[in-house]
Amino acid sequence: MRIAILAAATEVAQAARARLVARYGDVPPEEATHIVALGGDGFMLETQHRFLGRNLPVFGMNLGSVGFLMNDYREDDLPQRVANAQSAQLHPLRMRAETAEGVKEALAINEVSLLRETRQTAKLRILVDGRERLPELICDGVLIATPAGSTAYNLSAHGPIVPLSANLLPLTPISAFRPRRWRGALLPSDAVVVFEVLEPDKRPVAAVADYTEVRDVRRVEVRQDPTITLTLLFDPDRSLSERIIAEQFIA
Repeated sequence: MRIAILAAATEVAQAARARLVARYGDVPPEEATHIVALGGDGFMLETQHRFLGRNLPVFGMNLGSVGFLMNDYREDDLPQRVANAQSAQLHPLRMRAETAEGVKEALAINEVSLLRETRQTAKLRILVDGRERLPELICDGVLIATPAGSTAYNLSAHGPIVPLSANLLPLTPISAFRPRRWRGALLPSDAVVVFEVLEPDKRPVAAVADYTEVRDVRRVEVRQDPTITLTLLFDPDRSLSERIIAEQFIA
């Protein structure tokens, strides 16, 4: 087991990295079999994006704020913790965003969001597997999340939390105006979702895959990419599946 220790740019994370490297050593990420990521959930996402395609197991330790995707920070027995950790495997969402200038693709580990760019509400048409499901959604935005991302922005938008084993993707509106009572949908993990922007010149919309933003989109296609696997490592008593279940019982 060859561990590369990476840290967010914050002072506390960089200081922790220096202590851990002095104690356990370090290898370049190109030579690593495992990654230890020090920071918050945002840094975990950055680390996973950095190593997309290599499927390096990442053991995060929380030196940020929420730390939902991280383990508790402790300096003792780090190699043993990594060796004993339970893995959670995820597949990202692939976004294909079309604009007047061309097409841009990006991957999302948490969610793909469509958001209005101006004071005007967005008007969107939603198709699932080629079938129109919602001819017009008037809203601030809409998102589709992975199970791991269902506890992030999706939950804040009052979307459902989805267990990792459910093979479902939550589709959640953001401040829907019409239809007023539509609260979203649960879709199979292999669904292909298309968002068509109605009145794009009057009501411009941006599409965001995690932290990749494409402005003035006309059409956005989202699907899970099963060819890419991400592996997160967790202490046995703090598995990601358990956290997702426990999150549903927090008042």
